[in-house]
Amino acid sequence: MIYQILVFMYELIITEKPNAAKRIAESLADGKSIKETINGVPYYKLTHGNKDIVVACAVGHLYGLAEKEKKGWRFPVFDIEWKPVHETNKSAAFSKKYLNAIKKLCKNANEFTVATDYDQEGSVIGSNIIKFACNQKDAYRMKFSTLTKDEIRDSYKNKMRHLDLGQIESGEARHFLDFFNGINYSRALTAAIKSTGTFKIMSTGRVQGPALKIIVDREKEIKAFVPKPFWQVQLIGEHGVREVIAFHKGDKFWEKSKADEIIEKTKTEKDATICKIEKKEFSQAAPFPFDLTSLQVEAYRCFNIAPKETMDIAQELYTSGLISYPRTSSQQLPPTIGYKKIFNDLAKQKNYLGLSKKLLGNPMPSPNNGKKTDPAHPAIFPTGIAPKGLKDKEANVYDLIVKRFFATFAEPAVRETVFVDINCNNEIFITKGTRTIEKGWHNFYAPYVKLEEVELPDFKEKDEIKVKKIELLSKETQAPKRFTPASIIKELEKRNLGTKATRSEIIETLLQRGYIQGKAIEATNLGFSTIETLEKYCPKIIDEELTRHFEIEMDKIRDRQMKKEELLEEAKAAISKIIIDFKKNEKEIGAELQKANRETQDEMSFLGICPVCKEGNIALRRGKFGSFAACNRYPDCKTIFSIPKNALIKPAKKDCEVCSYPKVLAIKKARQPMEFCLNPKCPTKLVEGEAGKQAKAIAKGEVKRKCPKCNQGDIVLRSSIYGKFYGCSLYPKCRHTEKLQNSEEFK
Repeated sequence: MIYQILVFMYELIITEKPNAAKRIAESLADGKSIKETINGVPYYKLTHGNKDIVVACAVGHLYGLAEKEKKGWRFPVFDIEWKPVHETNKSAAFSKKYLNAIKKLCKNANEFTVATDYDQEGSVIGSNIIKFACNQKDAYRMKFSTLTKDEIRDSYKNKMRHLDLGQIESGEARHFLDFFNGINYSRALTAAIKSTGTFKIMSTGRVQGPALKIIVDREKEIKAFVPKPFWQVQLIGEHGVREVIAFHKGDKFWEKSKADEIIEKTKTEKDATICKIEKKEFSQAAPFPFDLTSLQVEAYRCFNIAPKETMDIAQELYTSGLISYPRTSSQQLPPTIGYKKIFNDLAKQKNYLGLSKKLLGNPMPSPNNGKKTDPAHPAIFPTGIAPKGLKDKEANVYDLIVKRFFATFAEPAVRETVFVDINCNNEIFITKGTRTIEKGWHNFYAPYVKLEEVELPDFKEKDEIKVKKIELLSKETQAPKRFTPASIIKELEKRNLGTKATRSEIIETLLQRGYIQGKAIEATNLGFSTIETLEKYCPKIIDEELTRHFEIEMDKIRDRQMKKEELLEEAKAAISKIIIDFKKNEKEIGAELQKANRETQDEMSFLGICPVCKEGNIALRRGKFGSFAACNRYPDCKTIFSIPKNALIKPAKKDCEVCSYPKVLAIKKARQPMEFCLNPKCPTKLVEGEAGKQAKAIAKGEVKRKCPKCNQGDIVLRSSIYGKFYGCSLYPKCRHTEKLQNSEEFK
C-alpha cells in the first residue's frame, strides 16, 4: 500500500517587528488569526481569500556586516560579509531564536512576501532574510505607510512582484560604507593611542566625524568671541494708566558719546508726543505637516524630549497603528491618505471632536504642504485609531502629531504689528507691539503655538506721553549659542549629513563616547582635541564634503542611476589613501589623543573639592567591586564614598546646600535623573516627608533649635530600625537623643 504525505503549504509574510506581525495578521485574516510560537517567538496563521498565510517577525536586523576572517588587529579592512548578528554581537544573542523560527517556517512556504518597513533599512532587513534564511532569490513586496486594516489589505492586494532593488542596493551601500569608515578609522585612532603605551577604544565614522567637527567649530566660535559693547537709550513713560517702553530709533549705539548726546538732550523732558502710528497686517500661513526632523525639533521645544527618544516613541505609535510611518523626510500629505475619513475617525475621540467638526463643517480643505518629499512615504499623520493606555510622553507626542495634522488644514492666522514713533525734544523713540487678529490655525495647534503677544494702548497721533525716565542701557553682543539636541539634528539635515533615522543616534554615540556633553551641547577636551588632531594630520577623515558626496551617490543608487559596486570601489580607494596618510603620523596623533583623553577623564570624573582634607579633589573611580568616589590625594587622604551600583553616576557640578559635600547625578533608564549628596550623614538623608523639610530648614539655619548637650548641633528628626527619634545633627560627634513625643513638637 502506498501512503501519500500531504504537506501544508502557505505563503510566508516576513515583518520587521512582532507588533507589526500581529497587526498585519489581524488585518489580513478573513476570520481570526491564530497565534502560535516557536521557542517563545510568535507567528500567526490565517486564511485570506483562498490562500493560507503565515506571518513571521524579525526583531530588526537579523544579519549584520562582519569581517570574513579575523586576522588580528589590522586595517584597512574591506573583506566583509553579512553574518547573523547573534554570531558577531553578544548583545544581540536574543535574535537567534527569531532567525531560527523564520528558518523553520521557511521549509513549508511556497511563496514569500516581505512586509518590513518600506525604507532602506527595512528593505535590507527583508532582503537578507529572503536571501540567507529562506534561500530565495526574490519575493513579493508590500508597501504601506500605516498599519491600518484598510491600507494593509490594499497593500497586500497590490503588492509588488519583486523586491525593491533600488532601496536594497542603496541601503546595502550605506551599510558597507559605514562599516568601511567605522572599522578602519576607529582602528586607526585606537592604534594611534596604543602606540603611546596606553589603551582606549576610540571610534569615529563617516558622519560621526563631520558631526563632531560642526560642534567643535561652534565651540571655537564661542571661545574666540570677543563681546562688543553697545548702548541703547530707553524711554519709560505713561499713557493714561498704561506703562510705555520705547527705544531710540538709533537702536544700538556703538559709540557711547552719541548715546550720551541723546540722554543729555532728553533727560529733563517731562512730556513726549506720539507723532506717527503705522500698522502692518500680515498673514501667517499654517505650518507644514511633520517630517521626522521637524517632529523631533517640536517635541524637544514643547516637551524637552530628546530627538532619539522622540523617534523611538513615534516608532511605537506607528507599530500600534496610531500614526503613519515616522522615518520620513516628506512634508506633504497626499489626498490618497483619505483626509475626510481621518477627520471622522478623530471626531470619535473626545479630545478632538470639536476640532474635527470645525474642519468637516467646511468644504474639505487642502493641507499646507511643504516642499520636502520622500519617495517612500508621506508626511507623518494620525490614522484616526483611538489610543489606549499611552504613557505620558507617548500621549504628548501623539497629541502634538494630531494637533499639527489639524493645523495644516486650517486657515492662516492674521496678525498685526503696530509701530509707534514718540517725539521727545525732536528725538524719536519707537515702541511696537504685535497681536493676533484672527487665530486661524492657532486654534487647532494650541497649546503648542508660542508667539509673543504685545498689545499696545489705544494710541492716537498727538497723544501725550508722560516721561518718567530716560536711561542709558549698557549691553554687549552675545556669542553664538551652543547647539541643543534638536538644533544639531536640524543642522545635520541642512548640510545633508546622515539620514533622518540616524542623525539622533549619531549624537547619542558622540555623547556616550565622551566627545560631547550637556544639553547645551559642548565639545569635551577629547572631542576638541580629536578634531584638532585630525585637522592637523588627516583632515579627510572629518571632511564634510566627502561625506556629502557619498550621500548624493547613494541617492543615485536608490534611483537606479548608479551601481553599488562603483560607489564601494571609490570609497575603498579614498579610505586606503586616508589610512596611508594617517599611518605616517600615527605616533604624533596618538600622543595628542592620549593627552586629551586623560584630561577629559579627569574633567568628567571630578565631583568637587575634598570636604575632609580641603586640598584634594573627589573624583569617580572604578575598582574591583565597581565604582566609588574618593580623594585623589590617597593615601595621604583616605576619604572615600560608596555610590549606587544600579545607576549611571555623573557629576552634578555643585555642592550640597546643606552640608557642602559634592553632589552627583544618578541616572536610571526611563527615569528622571536624581541628585543626591555624597555625605552619608547629611541631615537630608536622615529624615523623610515633612520632617525632612524641617530638618533641611534646621540644617540651613532657617529654624534655630540647638542641641542642649553640645550647644553646637541642631536637633533633627532621624530614623532607625527601632523607629523615629530626635537626635543631634552632629552625630556621631554628639550622640544626644530625645524621644519622639508628638508630631506637633516642631511647631
